Amino acid sequence: MRIIKLVTITFLLSFFSASQLNAQETGFEASIKAAMQSEARTDAEKERDRNRKPVQTLKFFGIDSDMKVLELIPGGGWYTKLLVPALSEKGEYYAAIGGERIKERLAETPGFENIKAIDPDIEIKDGDKPRLRTVSAFSFSEKNFDAILTFRNVHNFDAAGRKSVNDAAFEALKPGGIYGVVDHTRRHMEPFTAENRRRADPVQIIKEALDSGFEFVDYSDLHYKSDDELRFEVGRKTVTGNTDRFTFKFRKPK
Repeated sequence: MRIIKLVTITFLLSFFSASQLNAQETGFEASIKAAMQSEARTDAEKERDRNRKPVQTLKFFGIDSDMKVLELIPGGGWYTKLLVPALSEKGEYYAAIGGERIKERLAETPGFENIKAIDPDIEIKDGDKPRLRTVSAFSFSEKNFDAILTFRNVHNFDAAGRKSVNDAAFEALKPGGIYGVVDHTRRHMEPFTAENRRRADPVQIIKEALDSGFEFVDYSDLHYKSDDELRFEVGRKTVTGNTDRFTFKFRKPK
């Protein structure tokens, strides 16, 4: 009888744990999963889901459906196509530094009318190293964001450019706001080369964010790749789609 009771209790605990997990997935995570199946996305974009793990990544950053979120340098709109529908009912999505471009690109796509672009008036110039860019100090016209996210972009800037971006993000976030950064990993203190130019030193990225006033909250190994030797350019056939990436969560102090 005692064994039967123990088995029953174990079953009930497992059932309720599963039910709680499913309940958690009915909110923002479920919205992201639905957006992942949208016809607005190309097959090539969907092919990257397994590698980029958007549900887990956004969960790690603590993004929710009622947040005011800014995506820095949205590029081709891979995350834009997920965040816009997931934030459409209760939250707000903004794009900056390439925001107008992605807004125009998706203007005819149903469901993407709520993209708000707030591109600052900035001049992006050649940086202090080949094929890196820099930008002087600037501010965003909109403030009080719950979260600012940037995916695989900080490697494009030199140290001065990254400081300008970090400072602008810090100013635009509300107290307690989250700053999420994902990028390709470079070996710590390795000199700049043509092979590692699109990688970033994770220790340096943390230090620079702290210098701009952020608190370091946590890191995730979601995008750790044990077989990336950190030696080659991320566009090489043997590396692309399989780069080791750091995933950092910073916060503006309350």
